Amino acid sequence: MTNQEIQADRIALIELNNPPVNSLGIQLRRHIVELIRAAEDDPQVAAIVIVGKDKAFSAGADVAEFGTPMQFEEPMLRTVIESIDACRKPVVAAISGVALGGGLELALACHARVALASARLGTPEIQLGLIPGSGATQKLPRLMRPERALAMMLSGQPLTAVQLSESGLLDRVVEQDLVDAASTLALDLARQNMTLLRARDRTVNAAAVDQAVADASAKLNRRQLAQPAYLALMDAVKSSALPFAVGMQRERELFLTLMKSSEAAALRYQFRVERESSKLPASMHAAPRAFGHVAVIGAGTMGSGIAIAALESGLQVTMLEQSPDALAQGRARIDQYFAARVKAGKLDAGRADGIFARLATTLDWAALKSVDVVVEAVFEDLAVKQSVFRMVDQHARVGAVLATNTSYLDIDAIASVVSRPHDVVGLHFFSPANVMKLLEVVQGKASAPDVMATGMALGKHLKKIPILCGNAFGFIGNRIYNAYRKQCEFMLEDGAWPEEIDKALADFGFAMGPFAVADLSGLDIAWRMRKANASTRDPRERYVSILDSLCEIGRLGRKAQAGYYTYVDGKQQAVTDEVVRVIIERAGIARGITRAPLQAEVIQRRAMLAMVNEAALLFAEGVAHRAGDIDVVLVNGYGLPAWVGGPIHWARSQTRSSLAHELDQLIESNGFGAVRATPHMLSSLLD
Repeated sequence: MTNQEIQADRIALIELNNPPVNSLGIQLRRHIVELIRAAEDDPQVAAIVIVGKDKAFSAGADVAEFGTPMQFEEPMLRTVIESIDACRKPVVAAISGVALGGGLELALACHARVALASARLGTPEIQLGLIPGSGATQKLPRLMRPERALAMMLSGQPLTAVQLSESGLLDRVVEQDLVDAASTLALDLARQNMTLLRARDRTVNAAAVDQAVADASAKLNRRQLAQPAYLALMDAVKSSALPFAVGMQRERELFLTLMKSSEAAALRYQFRVERESSKLPASMHAAPRAFGHVAVIGAGTMGSGIAIAALESGLQVTMLEQSPDALAQGRARIDQYFAARVKAGKLDAGRADGIFARLATTLDWAALKSVDVVVEAVFEDLAVKQSVFRMVDQHARVGAVLATNTSYLDIDAIASVVSRPHDVVGLHFFSPANVMKLLEVVQGKASAPDVMATGMALGKHLKKIPILCGNAFGFIGNRIYNAYRKQCEFMLEDGAWPEEIDKALADFGFAMGPFAVADLSGLDIAWRMRKANASTRDPRERYVSILDSLCEIGRLGRKAQAGYYTYVDGKQQAVTDEVVRVIIERAGIARGITRAPLQAEVIQRRAMLAMVNEAALLFAEGVAHRAGDIDVVLVNGYGLPAWVGGPIHWARSQTRSSLAHELDQLIESNGFGAVRATPHMLSSLLD
C-alpha cells in the first residue's frame, strides 16, 4: 500500500500506492501512520516527502467504506493527519494528479506542499451531502483568503495548481522534477532548525471569515438551502475563527450529523449508481468500434449541440444539412459558442483554432463515406427520420455506426428502412446537448453488441453519463416524465392551480415545476405528439384536455408570451391568469369533479408515486436494465433532486405497505385505462 525509501540526501520518501486513485482506505491509512513514525524515529532521516502516483496523490476517502465500520476504524484519517501534524521532522506533500477531499486534507497536514502545475486540488464533499471532516474547513481559511477557501469548498470542483499558485495553499508549483523540488524544500525546512509552522498554527482574520460567510450565505440558492450540507459548511468555516481545537470539534460534530442525514445517503447512492450505469451486461460485452470521426445530420439547435460536444472531446466532426442557409446557421451557432468561450477566458484562442480545424460542414451526402459514426438529429417525425436513414444507408461506409437522436420514436421502425439494422442504435441526447450530461443509449432488436458498446464508449468519451435502454416509447426518461406530467395534469382538474403544483415540486427539490418546464419547452411540442398518438390512445384513459385548449387559442408557452403562465418582458408572472383558470375549471366540470385544494405534501407524493408506478412497469418490461439506472436518468436529465436520490431511492425509504396502499388509491383516481404495477413488479424494482 505504501513504500518508504531513504534517499541519499536523508529524505524519507513515502510513496502512496493504492490503485487506481490512492483512496484512503484503512490499509493505506495504517501504512502512512507506521511509516511516518518510523521515519520520525530514524536518526538517518532529516525530512519526509509524501508522494502519490502520476494519476493521483490521493482522491480522498474510500467511498466503499462510507456507512461501514471500516470508515471509523483506527487510524481514521484524522488520526493520520494528527500523526503528520505532530511529526518533529518536516513533512512535505509532493502533489501530482489529483488531491481531492481527504487527499487534500492529508496534504494540508504536511508542513509544506509542492505541486505539479497540472495537478488538480479540490474538496468535493459538498457533492456527497457532506463537508470536509478532517480539517479542511479550519485550515483552508488559515492558508487562503477566507472567501476563496469558502468558494472552493462550496463549488466542490477541483482547481489546477496554476490557479492556486498565488492562493497561499501551495508553497511551490513546478513543471517537472516534483520529488526533487519537494525534497529540496523539505531539507531547507530541516536546516532552518526552527519550530515547524503548521497550517493549524497560522492566524485567521475573524472579521474576514465572518464577512466571507455572510456574503456566501446570502448567495445560496433554493436548491442549496434545501441541502443541510451548505449551511453546515457555513457553520464550520465560521468556526475557523475560534481556537483551532474548538473549530475542529465543531467540524467533526457537523460532519457526523451530515453522515447520518437522508440527503447524504441519497447523494452517496447517486454517486454509486452513476458509476455502475455505464457497465454493459455480460451479453453485450464487445470491443467498441472506432468513433474518431462523427457526422451529425441536422444543423439545428440539437445537431449543433451534439457537434459542439464532439468537438470539445477532441473528435473530428462533419455536419451535414440539406440547405445552405440551415448549414450556415448551424456553423454560426458553433462559431458563436466557441468565440464566447474564448472571450470569457474559458478557452485559449489557439485551442479554439484547433477545434475549428476539426469541423467540416457540407451539403454532400457522399461525405459520409469516411466517417465512423453517423448521428441523425433532424425533426422528431418518423417519416422524416426514415427518409434520412435511407440516404445514410446509401452513403455511409460499411461498419459505420448509424445513430438516431430520437426522444420517443421506435428505433426498430427507423432501422427497418436500412439494409444493416444491426448497425443502428439510439443516442438520445438531452438539450442543450453540449451541456446536459445524460445520454440514453437505446438498443434495437437487431443492434449488434459492438454497436451498443460503441454507443456507451462514445457517451463516456463525450463526458456524458450513458444509460443503456430498451426500445420502448419514451425509453426510460420521457416515459416516466410523461407519467409524472399526466399526474400533475390530473391534479389541475382535481383542484390545484399550476403555480401551486410548480411551487410544491420546486420546494421538494425539482429544478423547475412541470408547467414552468412545459412553457419553456413549448406546449405545441407535446400537443403535436398527442395528436400524432390520438388514434392509439385507450379511450378509457383519463385524458386532460387543458394543454390542448391552451394551444388552440395560441398560448404555446414562453415563445408566445403565454402558456400556463403569462410573460411580461420575458418574465413569468407568479400567478396564472383568469383565462387559464377558466379553462382548468371547465375541464374539472366536464369530468364531474368537485375541485378541492391539494396540500403541498399531497402534490409531492402523488407526483413521486406516479413515477414509481411507471418505473416498476418499464423495469418489468426490461426497458431499464438496473433499477439504479432509472434514478440516474431522472436526476441527470429531468431535474429531480439528487439529494432525494430519484424515485426508486425515494420509494425504498417509504413503508412498503403504505406505498402499495397509496399506489392503489392513485391508480383508482387515474381512470380505468391506468395500469397499476403489480406487487411483484414493485418488489423486483425496490428489492
